[in-house]
Amino acid sequence: MRHFLILSLLFVAFYVTAQETLSLGKNSSPPATLDQMTWLTGYWSGEALGGISEELWAPPMGDAMMGSFRSVKDGKVEFYELCQIKQENNTLMLRIKHFHGDLKGWEEKDETVEFPLVKLEKNAAYFDGWTLKKINENEIVMYINIDSGGSNQEIEFRYNRKSLQ
Repeated sequence: MRHFLILSLLFVAFYVTAQETLSLGKNSSPPATLDQMTWLTGYWSGEALGGISEELWAPPMGDAMMGSFRSVKDGKVEFYELCQIKQENNTLMLRIKHFHGDLKGWEEKDETVEFPLVKLEKNAAYFDGWTLKKINENEIVMYINIDSGGSNQEIEFRYNRKSLQ
């Protein structure tokens, strides 16, 4: 019986992962500034979604940070995202617009997907369904909660800092 209990605990430790994304629910976003997100600035690349994923984040300018995402699989661009973290109403909002590999948009012309800020820590930002964490100066991880056929699935993106040269 003792061995069964130990094996069960090991199974839970290795195969059940904690949910990394948070939901805002009916709460209000906390106060935050773009200066608290400067750790995200840079060129990041890693393997995800069965191919190579990369993100570029510019430093804050004006009231926003600009970002872009590209997913490449089997030598072809699958899709792009144009991203923005904007400071508004004394907090932060993450906005995304998706594009197919041929730059045809997913959302309608004037629509974006919005992720309000849920919680902000020194090296982590929790937007509603989207978490960004700085592991160290050269590594970040993102967790994105995706609705897949009626059930939510959390996808992990691990990135390493790259040079633009």
